[in-house]
Amino acid sequence: MDFSIVAAAAVFFVVVGILLYSIILYNELVRLRNDNDRAWANIDVLLKQRHDEIPNLVETVKGYMQHERQTLEAVTQARAASISAASIGQKAQADWMLTGALRGLFAVAENYPQLKANENFLRLQNRISELEERIADRREFFNDDVSTYNTRIRQVPEVLLASLMALKPREFFKVSDGDRKLVEVGLVKERGGV
Repeated sequence: MDFSIVAAAAVFFVVVGILLYSIILYNELVRLRNDNDRAWANIDVLLKQRHDEIPNLVETVKGYMQHERQTLEAVTQARAASISAASIGQKAQADWMLTGALRGLFAVAENYPQLKANENFLRLQNRISELEERIADRREFFNDDVSTYNTRIRQVPEVLLASLMALKPREFFKVSDGDRKLVEVGLVKERGGV
């Protein structure tokens, strides 16, 4: 009789131990998922702030860069693509395009000394550059969180609980190798009516 009590107690403690371990794993997976969501939300906020600054930049530049319509259109189109992107992968591609278009715009601005001296332009350029740096930092944090999350939901025993929770691997915020080539921004100088 003493053996059956010991066996029942052992089974009870094993079941309680497995249950507690499962609860700890569940909470850890939920925390990782929430950390990942928060990291993405931080990037999204910065992307929105940059999107909000671009119309001001384009308006400031328009008066000076009348002959650089194609450059301005590239920035405007890249902004529109970035705003309409839905998935993380699409946002990464659009972010890359927008960054390239902005670099092209800032490079062309070098040819306009009056524009480079404009306080509003300099403020907007600094603000966008600051946002670019912050986005790059947040992208690194986000990708670290995604890596940790994806690793954990594929490890034993978490993989069992992750499948019960219907957790799927998440996308990194990156561009494909084919899209890493330099963006060419054409400069078309229109002449007329001057």
